[in-house]
Amino acid sequence: MEAIEHPPIFHLPGIPDHVTYTWLVMIILAGIAFMATRRLELVPRGAQNAMEIVLEQLQQTIEDVMGPAGRPYLPLIATLGLFIFTANLMSLVPGLAGPTTNLNTTAACALIVFFTYHAVGIRKHGVVNYIKHFMGPVWWLAWLIMPIEIISHLARPLSLTLRLFGNMVGGHILLAVIFFLMGLQGLIGWALSGSVAGALACSPWAFSILSRCWSPSFRPSSS
Repeated sequence: MEAIEHPPIFHLPGIPDHVTYTWLVMIILAGIAFMATRRLELVPRGAQNAMEIVLEQLQQTIEDVMGPAGRPYLPLIATLGLFIFTANLMSLVPGLAGPTTNLNTTAACALIVFFTYHAVGIRKHGVVNYIKHFMGPVWWLAWLIMPIEIISHLARPLSLTLRLFGNMVGGHILLAVIFFLMGLQGLIGWALSGSVAGALACSPWAFSILSRCWSPSFRPSSS
């Protein structure tokens, strides 16, 4: 990314840029949450109204995928989605560095999902029953199904990591190519057409959706 981006204007000595700007994203989200909850009203206005709209949409999506049993996981999924979206927006601001353009950040988000849904699965079903679900429904095929399931689960955080990282790096490369081909006016026109906003919104949305779909522990049990 250094080949097509200017180094960030704000840098803390001894601390990687993606860590510094991750802290900045956390401060921004904490500030928005403070403004939205400072004076809660029955008829919401301002920041409270905006955040309620966002959270209601996320909750509706969670219920569509997971049912009512998915409501307890709204804080985790909404936090990841808002963090990724804010980090994506930050990457477009000249002089700032987007944390999601670094593999360490995207891997951290994916590992949070990975360890959380395994922990939830063990808590809901117990260690023995949770391990049994890796063996499949036919006991005599367990020797074949279990390695496939283990590889599949280990591949999920890798897939989430590379998908989010690739979306951001690919978007930056595309912006650079459009700038070189069409100049500043063409770049601004393309951005105003909504393509940039769509790309920024799709990556956190896809991350959240895949986190829910890939996590059987988050789904209500058949019993």
